[in-house]
Amino acid sequence: MYLVVFRNRKRADIDSAAYAADADRMHTLARAQPGFLNFKSYTAADGEVVAMSEWTDEAAAMAWRRVADHAAVQDKGRRVYYESYSLFAGTPQRVHHFERDAHFP
Repeated sequence: MYLVVFRNRKRADIDSAAYAADADRMHTLARAQPGFLNFKSYTAADGEVVAMSEWTDEAAAMAWRRVADHAAVQDKGRRVYYESYSLFAGTPQRVHHFERDAHFP
């Protein structure tokens, strides 16, 4: 698995409907990309958003980065939507997993 974490803060003056439409379109496009596994986004009480996408490998994530429509929306994000952002990407060095089963009712 290759994980991409996108932390961001949106500008106060953005067109929320336009942002939502672009985000929905990108989510639909990403799901259709080879190697896409999952996407989730969380918003903190202070307005920071953490969005995570999972890919089969780095090549799949890099291919998504180069999709023309995605690149155009990334540019629009820098110009119109975001106050700031940070992106972290890579293969997790350590993964722990827990699922409740008969041992932990």
